[in-house]
Amino acid sequence: MKHASKLLGVVSIAALSTLGANSAHATGTVAGTTILNTVAVNYSVGGIAQTAASASNTVTVDRKVIFTLTGAATTTNVSPGQAVAVTTYQLTNASNDTLDFALSAVNQASGATTAHGGIDAYSTGAITYYVDTNGNGVYDAGTDQAITWVDELAPDASKTVFAVTSIPLSAVNTQVAGIVLTATAEAGGGTGTQGAVLTNSTGANTAGIDTVFADAAGATDSAADGKYSAKGDYTIYAPVLTVQKLSTIISDPINNTTNPKAIPGAVVEYCIVVQNATGGAPTTNLSISDPLPTQVTYLSSFGILLNGTYSGSSCNADGTANVANSSYTAPAGANPANVSGTLSNVAANSATTMRFRVTIN
Repeated sequence: MKHASKLLGVVSIAALSTLGANSAHATGTVAGTTILNTVAVNYSVGGIAQTAASASNTVTVDRKVIFTLTGAATTTNVSPGQAVAVTTYQLTNASNDTLDFALSAVNQASGATTAHGGIDAYSTGAITYYVDTNGNGVYDAGTDQAITWVDELAPDASKTVFAVTSIPLSAVNTQVAGIVLTATAEAGGGTGTQGAVLTNSTGANTAGIDTVFADAAGATDSAADGKYSAKGDYTIYAPVLTVQKLSTIISDPINNTTNPKAIPGAVVEYCIVVQNATGGAPTTNLSISDPLPTQVTYLSSFGILLNGTYSGSSCNADGTANVANSSYTAPAGANPANVSGTLSNVAANSATTMRFRVTIN
């Protein structure tokens, strides 16, 4: 009997091992699978074969929860006031079960180290989530589906998730905002239905499907907690502009051009200088609007000169007259006279000017 029991045990283990190997996936046998093992014992009595004896055993495969969440390899460059700012995450389910994953993102604390080594200096707006519906790895507004959880992620499958937020207008060049996105494992609830948050089974093994957390520690969570967190960040890339309005007395009715003074009838040249500092992003849609005080009158014979240069602390006598990109509007009612112009965009460490002249009333 002892020998038979040992033999039976060996046969059972061998059969179980063989069955497990044949049904294994990259993540292991799927949770809930029933492993049936039946053993047959043949014997004879008095040289006559008898009906074989058999015994069966079933084991229900438990759920091993292991998954990862990774953020974008680089920071997301954004502009102050940007309404749609996107950073990308990849969620991979290495569990042996189809799972749902709840999503939750928070801004990092001011002064905290962000995903790519920056220091958190501002907070983004509310954060929403989208799944990469068309699988192209790029956020497509109106195409990618808004979600609050990742639905029915199969074993060995991955999903690209976009965290979408807005950037405050007050943020300045090179400032960084960090966020932390956390995914929490939930039971697969069926397509379109969010499952319950999973808990780690710590007691004795049951006949049903137990849950074993095997997840590693993420950015802010602990190992084996059914969560995985990853950082993302948004870095401001914007022009760093300074604007100066300079004036030069060109002539007056008494002295003409020799040491002229700002007396009535004098001609004054205004030069508006727009400079972009080193490290600033190029400007876009650069335009100037300059309402004139009532004490001066626009000198139309000189016109408006755009995209001149600036040297040291003064404007150079250059620029181009461009009627299509500049205009003068005479005063009307409560609206003052106005000089405006559209200038070429300014790269980092560069400047541009707009010049025009007036007479003092």
